[in-house]
Amino acid sequence: MPKTPAAEVDAGGRAVRVSSPDRVIYEATDSTPEVTKLMVAEYFASVDDGLMRALRDRPTALERWTSGVREGMRLATGPQDKDADAFYQKRVPKGAPDYLETVQVTFPSGRTADEICPTEIAVPVWCAHMGTLVFHPWPVRRADVDHPDELRIDLDPQPGTTFADAVRVAGVARELLEELGITGYPKTSGNRGVHVFVRIKPEWEFTDLRHAAIGFGRELARRDDGVTVEWWKEERGARIFVDFNQNNRDRTIASAYSLRPLPGAPVSTPMTWDELAGVTDPGDYNLFTVPDRVAGGDPWAGIDDAAHSLEPLLRLWEELPGGELNFPPDYPKMPGEPPRVQPSKKVESHWDAEGNRIDGG
Repeated sequence: MPKTPAAEVDAGGRAVRVSSPDRVIYEATDSTPEVTKLMVAEYFASVDDGLMRALRDRPTALERWTSGVREGMRLATGPQDKDADAFYQKRVPKGAPDYLETVQVTFPSGRTADEICPTEIAVPVWCAHMGTLVFHPWPVRRADVDHPDELRIDLDPQPGTTFADAVRVAGVARELLEELGITGYPKTSGNRGVHVFVRIKPEWEFTDLRHAAIGFGRELARRDDGVTVEWWKEERGARIFVDFNQNNRDRTIASAYSLRPLPGAPVSTPMTWDELAGVTDPGDYNLFTVPDRVAGGDPWAGIDDAAHSLEPLLRLWEELPGGELNFPPDYPKMPGEPPRVQPSKKVESHWDAEGNRIDGG
């Protein structure tokens, strides 16, 4: 069959070419029709204001599903996943248009890269042409890529818990933030979790941001026994995990208004707190329903109005017991970090009177 000609999408007044516009990215479900590549590009153009509020001037990695989303397809998470169907793009793809701007970032390894830095809606629309569904912006602006301006609280359901549990815990998080004089902005993850974003003054390092997330998570766990900050999965139980490590350098969360690679083309959707409390199925917020919702106003329109201090959260980190926690396995060993040994694999060591180890360890 002849190849379908490329289409054009109006993205903020700029015409963006989209090749293979009729390629099916999401198959039809019982509640949603199929979604083509052109529809993905048009969706990003339609949520211009909210999406750019999330991405503007931020180094942004792309999650590219160039063949679409099908059951059994996998996302590559490391060099071992050579046969995966989708991948993260951290460096600027070849063939980028001249209006696409970049910024250099430094990874934990010390290596550097030029990442996409969206400044206009035409950039995400072009990324859709490249098969992008999810945008992963850093919590920094390009004017200062070493000092975050955003704290991200990731409420991640563990086996035995549900989206409803994440929503309930988000309510506890709201109360805690309000007590601390901090305004949080919640959104669905687009899957089972809930994210809460907080704008902060860009005066702290990434290690401080992570410690603030740990402090917040520990206080949340103190107030609600359905919450945990345990890094090792075997210790989390059926609780909501506060994934503090999402606040590390080069760790990102799906942006507001990103699509997710799940049936029905769900969207990571900004909410008011009261709206979130009433959501039972996050899949109701998808490529087909979110544009009309955004046309009525973005719940996160005021997110840039105030930037908060991290000090109240850093006090929690300093005052609550527990100390440092583990970093992700691809990170270099960090100061004060506990041994990277799964608890069930630890072997107790015994010592003689002279201080010599006599077994285990």
